[in-house]
Amino acid sequence: MKRLQTIEGIGEITALTWVLEIGEPERFSSIAKAVSYCGLCAAQKQSAGKEFRGPISKKRNKHIQTVLIEAAKLAPHWNPQLAEVHNKELTKGNRNRATLAVARKLVAYMLSVEKNKKDFHHIESDQSA
Repeated sequence: MKRLQTIEGIGEITALTWVLEIGEPERFSSIAKAVSYCGLCAAQKQSAGKEFRGPISKKRNKHIQTVLIEAAKLAPHWNPQLAEVHNKELTKGNRNRATLAVARKLVAYMLSVEKNKKDFHHIESDQSA
C-alpha cells in the first residue's frame, strides 16, 4: 500500500481497495485488461459487421470502479500529470470522459508500480533516462 501511495493522488482508501480487489497484478497481461476488469471501458456490441460503443461496461468489479472514479475526480488537484490528462479531455467537452481518462491513467500507474515493485517517482526517472 505504501508503494501505491507514492503516486500523487492515491490515498489510503484507494490503495487498500486496489490491493484487496486486484490481488495479484501479474494476472493482468496488459493495462487494457486491468482497465476492463475495473469497468473503465465502454461496452462493445457488434451487429451486421458494424461495431458500436456503448456506455461503461456493466461487467466489472463495481467496488474498484467506484473508488477509482472518485479518486479520479480528486487526483488532478494533487498530480500535475493527471491534471494534464484531465484538461486535455476537457477540451473535447465532456467532464465524465475526462474523469474516466484520469481513472484509466491511475490504473496504468498502479499496475506499473505493482509489477515493477518500485515507488512511482523511481519509475518516472527510469523512463526519462
